[in-house]
Amino acid sequence: MAKSSVPRGKLVRKFGENIFGNPKYDRLLNRKPYTPGQHGPNRRRRMSKYGEQLKEKQKVKFMYGILEKQFRNYFSKAEGMKGETGTNLLQLLECRLDNVVYRLGFASTRTQARQMVSHAHFLVNGKKTNISSFQVKPGDNIQVRDRSKKIDIILDSLKRIKGDIALPWLELDKAKMKGTFLAVPEREDMELTVNEQFIVELYSK
Repeated sequence: MAKSSVPRGKLVRKFGENIFGNPKYDRLLNRKPYTPGQHGPNRRRRMSKYGEQLKEKQKVKFMYGILEKQFRNYFSKAEGMKGETGTNLLQLLECRLDNVVYRLGFASTRTQARQMVSHAHFLVNGKKTNISSFQVKPGDNIQVRDRSKKIDIILDSLKRIKGDIALPWLELDKAKMKGTFLAVPEREDMELTVNEQFIVELYSK
């Protein structure tokens, strides 16, 4: 996971949203809905176009836990694909195994999902997979390994899910602790407050 010396609480306040998914940051934003720093509550300085583009790239990198070199590789791959580069980029990130584990509800944050994937708690199509960046494909099945089904982190995370998950590109069987990746998500189905066009513009300079 990409590491930063800046506390996550400050990053959440900088971007103005809970990019890490942990409920404690929702409470932080409710208490302090302004950017960090001495002048945070009164700051009204307008950000430049470049600043907005850079901020959006940083937000996505921190959200998915991607370092700069890996992020550039994703962008280069997205450019070579058919369709809109920005959408392609987000689709590649959403298809990462750690993100799919998080989206299915087996973990409460992407950071937590990445740690569990690296510890080999999941099977993809019946095979042990511990590579967080593994690209999940339509029809793939992701399930918790038998020896991992009593882990509190997974059980607690699944308890938060009431009924079916809201994402149409995923299917979850809570009883079997198994999910299916139905399709590569369309942009409107990703539930992301991201302006990917800013990232495309930044890398196109």
